Amino acid sequence: MSSVISNLPHVSHKVTDSVVAAGGSRGFSRLIRSLRLRLVLYRFLYVSTGLLLTLLNLLRYSSQPHPPRNSPAHLSMMILDRYLLRQYVQIFVICFVSMMGLYIVIDAFGHLDQFSSYAKENGNLLAIIGEYYAYRSLSFFDRAGGILAMIAAIFTATWLQRHEELTAMLAAGISKFRVIKPLIFATIAVSLLGVANREFIIPTVRDELARDTNDLGGTESRDLEPRFDGRTDILISGQKTIAKEQRILEPTFILPSRLAQYDKQLVAENAYYQPATAEHPAGYLLDKVSTPKGIDNLASLQLDNEPIVITSRDAPWLKPGQVFVVSQVSFQILASGSTWRHYASTGELITELSRPSSELGADVRVAVHARLTQPVMDATLLMLGLPLMFSRRNRNVFLSIGLCLLVVVAFSIVTLACQSLGGLNLLRPTLAAWLPILIFLPIAAAMSQSLRT
Repeated sequence: MSSVISNLPHVSHKVTDSVVAAGGSRGFSRLIRSLRLRLVLYRFLYVSTGLLLTLLNLLRYSSQPHPPRNSPAHLSMMILDRYLLRQYVQIFVICFVSMMGLYIVIDAFGHLDQFSSYAKENGNLLAIIGEYYAYRSLSFFDRAGGILAMIAAIFTATWLQRHEELTAMLAAGISKFRVIKPLIFATIAVSLLGVANREFIIPTVRDELARDTNDLGGTESRDLEPRFDGRTDILISGQKTIAKEQRILEPTFILPSRLAQYDKQLVAENAYYQPATAEHPAGYLLDKVSTPKGIDNLASLQLDNEPIVITSRDAPWLKPGQVFVVSQVSFQILASGSTWRHYASTGELITELSRPSSELGADVRVAVHARLTQPVMDATLLMLGLPLMFSRRNRNVFLSIGLCLLVVVAFSIVTLACQSLGGLNLLRPTLAAWLPILIFLPIAAAMSQSLRT
């Protein structure tokens, strides 16, 4: 690992000499491609070496012969695993309920007037508050599940050291890795549960999560952020949106020059999002069109031999005064704005990125890569914290907990900084997601040496 890092300056000197000797734009472009390939290879070698060292350590610690099944030693280890898992689950639930309860108390008292006014017309106050924060708990688990899993593992290890149980286990010939083995599997289970929550549960309740205390019923209007349709170059804007009806109030669709044959814009009283059917593709139905005048007598507008602006003259299913605008920009993206990506599954993000009509920012690409690396980051964070708890140098339990919290803070700051730089196009999305792992995974592999007993 150190030899790879030490060779990087020599690579830069070789590249500089090659730039001088190359001459010409064609040679320079080939040199740039070669440099990118070298950086990708070095990055892959860096990550794979760290993963290999970690796996070798884990395999070395778990290579001890296992006792026969149903033997007293095997049954004793099963009892030990159940004991540690019970402690882990208890601590995890206590931490989650405590932090979520603290958030509910602070947030609910700050918005008690909104809950009370909504409860006067729609039912029980406690039921409304419970339903609102039940949805919020899913989002809270998605954001804090990995950190809570590490905290639960740390406090479980602290419990063992506090009551001298770890000393008895080591005296019985049980290795440190064998002790933390159920904690590792429990953390992996929590990480997988977080993936299932993010990919399958949160997307189904995104409308409820997108609401705030001023719109508990989903019937209030929200401001609309104008968005371009990258395929047709139509700017979709309006005054407000109503999520429950998928409606845009006072929509204004600015047309590009190649579609502005009658007017530069389409103005209507309402616009409703319509999914794709047998009669028409997905798009927006504009009702009571005021601009341009006499829209019912105008022909439909096409782009690359495909109808984009469809009028009632060519579509019998349209009523007088209605226009249908074909668009692949979904209402969820249009109404949610920048918060849409937080409640969408990874598959939906990839689908929207592949559509030419969706001009999503670099932050969405960073989010996709960050989700793919999240289980690795959770495991890396765990392997950074546990060696501090089992280190022989730190006999003070509270000092070990403090060091673990500092590791969590440093890990979170580096992760947020890299993702922010990636969202601002200062780093590539792949590098922004993988850079925290490139930094902390070799450190975790080196620290895992202390788990040898």
